[in-house]
Amino acid sequence: MTMSNTAGRRRPPTIHDVARVAGVSRGTVSRVLNGGHHVSPAAQEAVNAAIRKTGYVVNRHARSLITGRSDSIGFLLTEPQEKLFEDPNFNVLLRGCTQALAAHDIPLLLMLAGTEDERRRITRYITAGHVDGVLLVSSHSGDPVAEELREAGVPLVQCGKPMGLGSKVSYVAADDRDGARDMVRHLLSLGRRRIGVVTGPLDTPGGVERLAGYKEVLSEAGVEVDERLVVTGDYSRASGAAGAERLLERAPDMDAVFVASDLMAQGVLTALRRAGRRVPEDVSVGGFDDSPAATESAPALTTIRQPWDRISGEMVRVLLAQIGGDDPAAVILPTVLVRRDST
Repeated sequence: MTMSNTAGRRRPPTIHDVARVAGVSRGTVSRVLNGGHHVSPAAQEAVNAAIRKTGYVVNRHARSLITGRSDSIGFLLTEPQEKLFEDPNFNVLLRGCTQALAAHDIPLLLMLAGTEDERRRITRYITAGHVDGVLLVSSHSGDPVAEELREAGVPLVQCGKPMGLGSKVSYVAADDRDGARDMVRHLLSLGRRRIGVVTGPLDTPGGVERLAGYKEVLSEAGVEVDERLVVTGDYSRASGAAGAERLLERAPDMDAVFVASDLMAQGVLTALRRAGRRVPEDVSVGGFDDSPAATESAPALTTIRQPWDRISGEMVRVLLAQIGGDDPAAVILPTVLVRRDST
């Protein structure tokens, strides 16, 4: 006789099992699962204890039919796909947001939209209600995604200060300008006066704010801002190397470089090495981010630490509050100068 494969298989616990173990009604269990409204603390604790004891797992599909929510969050990166794998900051932020949402038992969906067609498809998917809110990363000015999602009423939190939307969109950002000021002050304190800069893209808030901080400190110190010492990069390693080569051509007497990302700073170090310049003896180099690229560099980079754990945690907190009905909010977090061997 052949026995069925299902013979003896344990039936998964149901909401009725939770109610029986907790000694409450099925309706009380349902209210606890959907936010705990109109449930006494004692009943809520009894239900949570029963869930742990029975091993009950929420049927998210069934609950979404009742609540009208998907019980998931989108992590939207509006950059070319290769940036996710090249730039370590994106992975650090993605991991932090995933962990912060896991504490609420909410899954995170990674969405990549680096082209106009991809952005249109992703926007349609989001506005159709497949996620409850969006964590938006790396939006350039002129990128319509944030405005389209806002107009559609989708809860949204952006990483970095939005350009052009002001208080209409929630955001969490490191203090880019103040971080740049700290780095340039540090380079000046070493006696450096011909300080070049490789900026980020100037259609992004980080690119604009870090360049502004660089110029402000030089002006305050009475050092002329020489536009020959300013070149623009795109946060890639290759653009850092190309930027350093242009700086050396324009200003061979350059004695320091402030680079708007650690990944670009790796490229700067490579270009300086090829040109026979010693770091830090001939040229001091300062980065920004304190990403893994900073400690992997040779020499290790002096840099500005962005508090990625706090940024990801605050993005999740602000988004969940907005989903719950709160107004848009802005959070700006301080940065820290980290001294290593490149200065």
